[in-house]
Amino acid sequence: MPDIPSLFGGGSRADRFDDIDQFVPEHLPDPDVFLDGHRVLDGEDHVAVHRVARDLFEDRGVYDVTFGYNLARLNLDRRHPEAGFRYAEDRDDPSVLLAEFTPTTPFCPQSKTLTVGAFRAWNGLADRHDYDRVRVRVAPMHHHAAAINAELDAMDAADSQATGESDRNGETPAGDDDGESESGAVSLSEEFEAALQRLSSEK
Repeated sequence: MPDIPSLFGGGSRADRFDDIDQFVPEHLPDPDVFLDGHRVLDGEDHVAVHRVARDLFEDRGVYDVTFGYNLARLNLDRRHPEAGFRYAEDRDDPSVLLAEFTPTTPFCPQSKTLTVGAFRAWNGLADRHDYDRVRVRVAPMHHHAAAINAELDAMDAADSQATGESDRNGETPAGDDDGESESGAVSLSEEFEAALQRLSSEK
């Protein structure tokens, strides 16, 4: 999905964004409790993982409705230096990636949709990266962090169980099939387009 100009305006791309190949700590959120005690990625390690995130989010339509761009670009947006993703490898199992999302405000209404979308993108396209599993959480600064993270925790458990069963049976985990989705299901891309139309009609 191509970038869609933000409904709220802004400067040129060169003025607004860091390059995808740059690691600029002052333009990123600090790692929070979900990453505490784990091997937090920085430098080229962070950049390499975030490049993968960008591609996965593009394929799965994980877009920020407010700004009209691939969610991975939030990390590069200089207007929001305390928002975006930070990553760490699990201290006990480096095959597990931890991704912590800090939204732009404590009341961001998209936080659940975006973190669930990120979880599904990472784990639904597992053949596109080197991690066995990716766990996603929203930072505790969000006012619904506990409820959102409880749902993500349940998704972790279900994904882990499905992966274990598929490994034993030699089958693809349910939900990872890129074929037809369930009847009536709405993709994240469709949700994004619908929300964008609602915002446009309210102007």
